[in-house]
Amino acid sequence: MPSHQLHTRHERRFDSNRFVYPVLSRRSRGISIGVNLNPDKICNFDCIYCQVDRTRQSETRFVEFDALVTELGDMLDFVSSGEIYETEKFRDTPLELRRLNDMAFSGDGEPTTYKNFDELIASCAEVKRVRGLDDVKMVLITNASMFHRPHVQRGLATLDANNGEIWAKLEAGTAEYFKLVDRTPIAFQQILDNIAVAAQVRPLVIQSLFMRVAGEPPTPAELDAFCDRLNEITSAGGQLSLVQIYTVARRPAESFVAPLTDAEVDAIVALVESRTGLKSAAFYGTAGY
Repeated sequence: MPSHQLHTRHERRFDSNRFVYPVLSRRSRGISIGVNLNPDKICNFDCIYCQVDRTRQSETRFVEFDALVTELGDMLDFVSSGEIYETEKFRDTPLELRRLNDMAFSGDGEPTTYKNFDELIASCAEVKRVRGLDDVKMVLITNASMFHRPHVQRGLATLDANNGEIWAKLEAGTAEYFKLVDRTPIAFQQILDNIAVAAQVRPLVIQSLFMRVAGEPPTPAELDAFCDRLNEITSAGGQLSLVQIYTVARRPAESFVAPLTDAEVDAIVALVESRTGLKSAAFYGTAGY
């Protein structure tokens, strides 16, 4: 079959997927295969910087377990074979980024709210294992709100056994700022407790998005409090392997939210490293805004 026909076939295949999609990820520094466990766009947070359009109802409301697993297997084959770089969307991917880094459980809501989370994680780990892709990470991008639930803890244990990495959201130092940014009835202390307990079992990556809200960046006092919360987690025996400091990269739904400058992101990185001793990384947003 001519190469251009293969190109056409594969482009249709991943563009028509309902649960699994490839992205070139700035934080993964390669191809990340997204797994959307919330196609209904329902989330227990309502973050002011979120880019999910919740004003329009999704065509797919529920996760179809078998269909998701099939899409994931096809996508792993498609990316690991290199065929993805024959498509128009990924043809210009730089050589140094032409690598399959991970499958990331995130999507249009909080993935751990999926009722069969532990079973799905186990099935996805098996799809990866039978293909000999042990080096491919399984990344959970989460707000940590459900870590206390037994079936979520079972899913986290499966991630631990299959080159898993947990990126837990923490982008506030005080309950007031947490409510302003994340707009959820869930208590800030519950999030802190869940992160602290989970980090005592395995190292976590902390993902922290800071931004301008109504023209104002986070105050020095808020950033100091954020560092205090990180120190409390590690003082309690929690392991934090990295703190990702990033900002808005694409226009969010709320017009009063805007990105920090590169210099402001760098300043937060420097503060975190000096106050906590933790490794921190900057991810800028202005160029893509």
